[in-house]
Amino acid sequence: MRRGAVLIVAAGLALSGCQSAAHAGETAVSAPMAQREAAEKGLKTAVFAGGCFWGVEAVFSHVKGVKSAVSGYAGGAKGVANYDAVSSGVTDHAEAVKVTYDPAVIRYDQLLRIYFSVIADPTLKNRQGPDTGSQYRTALFPQSAEQTRVAKAYLAQLSGTKLWKAPIVTTIESGAFYPAEAYHQDYALKNPRHGYIVRWDAPKVAALKAMYPGVWQTGFVRN
Repeated sequence: MRRGAVLIVAAGLALSGCQSAAHAGETAVSAPMAQREAAEKGLKTAVFAGGCFWGVEAVFSHVKGVKSAVSGYAGGAKGVANYDAVSSGVTDHAEAVKVTYDPAVIRYDQLLRIYFSVIADPTLKNRQGPDTGSQYRTALFPQSAEQTRVAKAYLAQLSGTKLWKAPIVTTIESGAFYPAEAYHQDYALKNPRHGYIVRWDAPKVAALKAMYPGVWQTGFVRN
């Protein structure tokens, strides 16, 4: 998501976007229900890294039970947790989103299912969509022992399926989360006509609505 980068969309229109190198588009996948359900009570937080955080935030902001979805940086040091440094790809951070949710409405294992179905391609190493670099890796940052157990079990479950032709490379990591700059928050809501949002993120939100109508909420959860 380098500042001033240019993305050439299918229509040939040049628009400022998250990155410049283009790759094949992502395809939604019907991930299975988790065999191990999360046992949680009270509001919880979970951190997901899956490429440019604009799209990750946009999807989770339309899920019932989600109270907030904050874009930020996870896995690296506080002193370099800023957009310019992270965009260099050498800070160990991943662009990530911290989701606060009510397990009585949506469980962690259900959020994982959504993540693997419509947000991220877990077989791509250090890239998603048009974005390349370790900051765009797919990674889960569990916030509790229960989330760690559920995440490990679900990754093992998915690895036994034939949903993807290539091996899953999504990692389970630890590390603090640092909120991104204010202009990155609610980005898809504030910039619905931005070329990157239209090309890469709006289809993810549409896939959520089509595939999981039971958890879809029309309103965008603002930060």
